[in-house]
Amino acid sequence: MRGSLRAGLPLACLGLLLLRVDAASAQLTAATDGPVVYGHHHVNATSVPAHTRFFVDGLGGVPITVGGRAIVRFPNVLVFVREQAPSGGSVGTTADHLGLSVPDLRPVIGRLRAGGYRMITRESVPADWTVRDDITMSPSGGRPIAFVLGPDDLKVELVEIADQAASVALQHVHFFGPDRDEMRAWYVKVFGARAGAAAPGARFLTASLPGVSLNFSAASMPVSGTKGRVVDHVGFEIDDLPAFLRKVEAMGLTPEQVRQVPDLGIAIAFITDPWGTSIELTEGLDAIR
Repeated sequence: MRGSLRAGLPLACLGLLLLRVDAASAQLTAATDGPVVYGHHHVNATSVPAHTRFFVDGLGGVPITVGGRAIVRFPNVLVFVREQAPSGGSVGTTADHLGLSVPDLRPVIGRLRAGGYRMITRESVPADWTVRDDITMSPSGGRPIAFVLGPDDLKVELVEIADQAASVALQHVHFFGPDRDEMRAWYVKVFGARAGAAAPGARFLTASLPGVSLNFSAASMPVSGTKGRVVDHVGFEIDDLPAFLRKVEAMGLTPEQVRQVPDLGIAIAFITDPWGTSIELTEGLDAIR
């Protein structure tokens, strides 16, 4: 068992739990890959069934229930959806969009179109990028990508990784802020993410944690915090949460809502990054099945 708070990580907002789930056995393994791993997103939904259809029928997730909560499971992540009308979509916040990877974009795009979801690839990439059949690729190379808008204006990027074994998996979370270098440096310092090499002229910077890439772009317009929006907060699973809270307090951060949820056997706390991203810290998600 990973972590020291077996009685406690409260995950009141258990959003998208980060799990490294083997495609065949559905076993959680990411929590053993480091002292901090990417944990979850919490989605505020006008309609839980509408979001569930989007993540399940459109994107290929698997619906499950834990502690009475509606969840959609993907390799590397669970999406927890709370019935609460969001104050706005993900675009315009610091957590602009979520990223999933698939081995072939075309059948996924076909399902999304059939479900009535709007593909927004053209409006999501620079004007000089060629978009064909809602798929594009950077002029300098890279993987094919597409963008779709889900319920409550939840923006999702799909990245094609042809040799990926799983039919769909967590790939990245994309943050936007006034200074991408400063933002990445903060996540590297606080969470121990590994900064990626930046190619000249790169549109965004990266930092990695087990199972996920954290991407950072400079926002062309002011952005707002996430609290109350469709992506309400992001989450990180921590090995030894009390020690981590002492560390962030020494950095000048103030943990809030520090508590336990005994019926789930987990504990949580929240912090907020300097740009308004609400972040849930959890310990014990590896015991959630």
